[in-house]
Amino acid sequence: MSGILLKEVRLEGKVCDVLIEGRRFSRIAEHIAAPDAQRIECGGKLAIVPPFQNMHSHLAMTLLRGYADDLELFEWLEKHIWPAEAKLSQDDVYWGTRLALLEMIRSGSVFVNDMYWHQGATLRAVEEMGLRAAIGFMYICVPGGGVLESNRQANEELREQAQNRSARISLTHAPHAIYTVNEKTLLEIGEKARAEDAVLHIHAAETLREVRQCQAEHGKSPIAYLHGLGLLGPKTVLAHCTHLSDEDIGLISDSGSTIAHNPVSNMKLCSGLFRFQDALQAGCRIGIGTDGCASNNNLSMLDEMKFAALSAKVQSGNPEAGKAEEVFRAATQAACQCFDIDAGEIAVGKLADAVLLRLQEPSMLGDYNLRANLVYSADSRVVDTTICDGKILMLHGEIPGEEEILERNRVICRRLGGGH
Repeated sequence: MSGILLKEVRLEGKVCDVLIEGRRFSRIAEHIAAPDAQRIECGGKLAIVPPFQNMHSHLAMTLLRGYADDLELFEWLEKHIWPAEAKLSQDDVYWGTRLALLEMIRSGSVFVNDMYWHQGATLRAVEEMGLRAAIGFMYICVPGGGVLESNRQANEELREQAQNRSARISLTHAPHAIYTVNEKTLLEIGEKARAEDAVLHIHAAETLREVRQCQAEHGKSPIAYLHGLGLLGPKTVLAHCTHLSDEDIGLISDSGSTIAHNPVSNMKLCSGLFRFQDALQAGCRIGIGTDGCASNNNLSMLDEMKFAALSAKVQSGNPEAGKAEEVFRAATQAACQCFDIDAGEIAVGKLADAVLLRLQEPSMLGDYNLRANLVYSADSRVVDTTICDGKILMLHGEIPGEEEILERNRVICRRLGGGH
């Protein structure tokens, strides 16, 4: 077979045929004859939309879903999550990542910007399962010293393994945060990222404790501190940003940096509420992420969009904030801009990334506004088929290898849970 032909699919409310050839959409018309293509019969009951792009996550934290809940961020990290992560092997991260990717495919996501340990295992899982990803060289420093030896070794292994990676995968530089990476190392990371034209991905302004500590040590906010180090720019992703001043928002907007907004994790850890509407009106680039499953506790961008919209309204006191169209755009297009991915819309010539939606699901009726339904009412049951880079990852709810992924992860979780 040559290509994929979507017959009688709904695109922007109209029924048409969509032909995928190679990695791209090649034709969109009322009727297309392509006898050699694999046909997916949509019968006017499936709609095609751009898939979701998860702008910030820690994929293999699927292994720690429900491991430690209802805690403040630093207690959660230092007493529970970091000790548990120290027990994870490369093989654990490989299978935990495959579980995360399985969940992403089921809920309509095809891209993730990841920051985690044992990145070579992450790369292998993403390659095998066919999604897009940005995988980070991870940096955490020894108190008073340089980068952890385990980080350094993992980064070297990732660089070696990534030499023959597919075009679907890019590499980022991912210093964990300003409170875990010292200034000298941050400057060195910034130089590396610029030399490689790579994205720099960092947690920033996530908690009041972080902001107050930065003010005490440097006399400025975390965003102003990063700006002073020359680390803001169009290739910078700032995760969380729940505590921003007007000056911070101006610096982010002027620099072209992208904010990765993680509303569910922010609320669960009580980290704060991001000023979505203020940042949007100031011209900031905003994407949406799930964070890791240990603090979310799922990877559904459908859930994340709803919380993004609702938190924008509550934070601002304005029901017109966080409009469905704005939130949907943040969830489906921000990564394209930041990571130079020629996708984010269903159009001839664009990379063939798409999700087919079941319009007959109860949550999709009334059917006055598809995007509003996706933001406010839909869950993963509406996702019928997921396509990335011209390849079908899930067809009518079926994903190859799903049972093995689930069973392998059950075994790992039973081991991690011993004595917990």
